Amino acid sequence: MTAPASGPPPRSAPAGVARGLGARLLTALVVVLVAGGATAWLVAAAVGPGLFHTHMVSAGLGDHDAAVLHAERAFREASTVALAVALGAAAVASVAVSLVLTRRIGRSLAAVSAATARLAAGRYDERVPASALGAEFDELAASVNALAARLQDAERLRARLLADVAHELRTPVATLTGYLEAVEDGVRPLDASTIAVLRDQAVRLTRLAQDLADVTHAEGGDLVLDRAPVAPVDLLRAAGAAHEPVPGGPALVVDAAPGLPRVRVDRTRMAQVLDNLVANAVRHTPPEGTVTLTATRTGTGVQLSVTDTGEGIAAEDLPHVFERFYRAGTARDRTHGGAGIGLAISRALTEAHGGTLTATSAGPGAGATFTVTLPVD
Repeated sequence: MTAPASGPPPRSAPAGVARGLGARLLTALVVVLVAGGATAWLVAAAVGPGLFHTHMVSAGLGDHDAAVLHAERAFREASTVALAVALGAAAVASVAVSLVLTRRIGRSLAAVSAATARLAAGRYDERVPASALGAEFDELAASVNALAARLQDAERLRARLLADVAHELRTPVATLTGYLEAVEDGVRPLDASTIAVLRDQAVRLTRLAQDLADVTHAEGGDLVLDRAPVAPVDLLRAAGAAHEPVPGGPALVVDAAPGLPRVRVDRTRMAQVLDNLVANAVRHTPPEGTVTLTATRTGTGVQLSVTDTGEGIAAEDLPHVFERFYRAGTARDRTHGGAGIGLAISRALTEAHGGTLTATSAGPGAGATFTVTLPVD
């Protein structure tokens, strides 16, 4: 989705870019030619006559011989004419080269200028064509195109985020409005059950607002973490205890390798990560299934994994499960009462700790594994 242009249409830049670049190139060439000509004339005047005179004397001619004087004068005049012709030819060649370079570089810069102007106007589908001026210009075009793609993705995400937030707000707001109007009209009494419904919807709105704030702060890098060394097995046991098996729920198993090093994490925030993952796994695992929490050493880090034997995730949905409000066929964070943002929060909090959060699944019906990898000091 591309936002419509909101500002004035971009100016026609190519002519201005070419004229400005051409003027600067010509000015630089004039300066170089003048400096080079002056230097060549001074060197020729200082060195040439004396050297020529020395050779004439070495040839057996007298210092004041008329032939020598005439030859020296002819040498000076010939040198001056040759130098002038050479400088003139250099000037013509330089102007020609300048015009060619100006046109080629000007066209490429004009394309970049026009594309960035259209990007500034909100046309995020704009791209800069590749030029034939070398790697530097190709890198410039690639950088502008990468920027355009990022802006286009951000705009698409912003539009979807606004639509999804509106969707999430619609149900609790409609419920609150309906119940309040019913109470005002005397259709429904303000009893304990009515208050409970109103409170539940208010809590839902509060949780949504807090979730959005958490993921925004974490992704923005301004989340303050109170880090301390924690044993990985303690994190898993706490997460498992918070979701102890209930009648009709799946079994919970904690399996931690012995001798694992401690990880420096904000215990509250990492508990939030694991709580989201375990709650998500429990929601999507049948009563006869199992949710397994494991901790293992890998390279220079520690992996905390939550594996379930539940619904699984389709291959086309795996790259998107950590996006805010993502809707999928199985909608692992959506259809069972989640707001669709828990996994996004978990990934953002994990990355704020310098770690990674990944998801794997063999497909629908094959369960899924979410793995938190944390660095070890």
